[in-house]
Amino acid sequence: MAAFEKFRENWVRPALFFGNNPISLAGGACTTGSGVIMLGYWVTEILGRAHANPYLGIIFFLILPALFILGLILIPIGIVVRYRRLQLQGAIPKTYPKIDLNDKVFRHGIDVVLVATVVNILIVAISSYRGASYMDSPEFCGATCHVMHPEYAAYQVSPHSHVECVQCHIGSGADSYIRAKVNGTKQLIEVTFNTYPKPIPTPVTSLRPARDICEGCHTPAKFVGEKLIVFSYYGDDEKNSKTRSVVVLHLGGRDSISHLTGIHGIHLEHLEYVATDRERQTIPWVEKHNEDGSVDTFAASNTTSAPKGERRVMDCIDCHNRASHGLRTADEALNRAMSESVISPDLPFVHKEGLMLLKATYASTDEAKQKIPAALNTYYQKNYPEVMATKGALVNAAAAGLVDIYTHNVFPEMKVTWGTHPSNIGHNGTGHNDYPGCFRCHDGDHTNKASAKSIPADCDTCHNLLAVDDPSPKILSDMGIK
Repeated sequence: MAAFEKFRENWVRPALFFGNNPISLAGGACTTGSGVIMLGYWVTEILGRAHANPYLGIIFFLILPALFILGLILIPIGIVVRYRRLQLQGAIPKTYPKIDLNDKVFRHGIDVVLVATVVNILIVAISSYRGASYMDSPEFCGATCHVMHPEYAAYQVSPHSHVECVQCHIGSGADSYIRAKVNGTKQLIEVTFNTYPKPIPTPVTSLRPARDICEGCHTPAKFVGEKLIVFSYYGDDEKNSKTRSVVVLHLGGRDSISHLTGIHGIHLEHLEYVATDRERQTIPWVEKHNEDGSVDTFAASNTTSAPKGERRVMDCIDCHNRASHGLRTADEALNRAMSESVISPDLPFVHKEGLMLLKATYASTDEAKQKIPAALNTYYQKNYPEVMATKGALVNAAAAGLVDIYTHNVFPEMKVTWGTHPSNIGHNGTGHNDYPGCFRCHDGDHTNKASAKSIPADCDTCHNLLAVDDPSPKILSDMGIK
């Protein structure tokens, strides 16, 4: 009891006396109010009635916890301020107001304070965890941060839409987490003062190595073998004449006797290159380290030695650079939508008109959403009134499909348009890619000066063309593919 009496006289009574000030009382009110609101929201979440809005996460997982902690900080600040003020005035009492534990009201007050302290500790712990988890969610990265909308829109329809952003962009460990939050703070400042770049640059030079990202799920040495791909194209004539190209990709890998074959196999070897631009689209110098220890150097015809620039060991991301944020070309997206009947090929000139509307310039996404359907309806009302009368639903569906294509690939507010972000899968001239891609190295111009051998540019190096722009490829009918 002596220890308790000492604690009461030296700590409890002074704390209660000095805590009776506007700053501490405001802090208590701030903590209590924000704590009650957070607890209420957590209950609605448990009951499954919380409203799915990414901006609510900012309020309940970031702002309110900050106010809660701020209130806790204000309480001791108020005590210190009052103590110093009374000290300067020489008004600190020699004996503080008596605390009577025989008073039931006071004892209950002490009980409330103790319980509130435990609850506060739990709330701080839970809210800190929830806040950190929320900041790591795709909704926070993409939906809350509106400047990342282009990347988020592409991510949602990508094969990796179930993989959280942080798994690729941050990684594990305190060091990665701290660096990411420092970078995020910098981006928050840029957004606040509207100084962020448009478009948001692809973080080519700061991406984690593929062995830390891709190889957690994908085994690079797995032998895939051959892959059949069918590309469908539609013409600009009235009937939207359909042709198809059939390609067999030599994906390869490491086979059962450990031979490296095909696209994946060859690039599993130790390859280094020098890129002279930030986007790694200009590669004048390549070095191949062979298993016997020899080294083959391939340089563009106008290059005599390793140029200045980033020297990098090639990995998956050098080709699969838009694995989770792929933006299609207008032709590719429209052809795919028509082959899947999202946009009906039965509508006359829908490919020609659709492509024209997709490539038109709009001041904003909202303007595109209004003008694309209006223009398509006007076209058919004027030129094909019978189509509007009998196939009006198809026209409306086509308009919706065009809007969907546009809003997932073009973002005028962020200055992202067709071709802004290059994709390195494939190459230009294939009908589905307008970028150099493979031709950055496989252009026939990268030659080993000693052996006079070049990095091959022949079509059959990576694939066999079984049919090219054929209205009815025989190979597909032989395989029973319609």
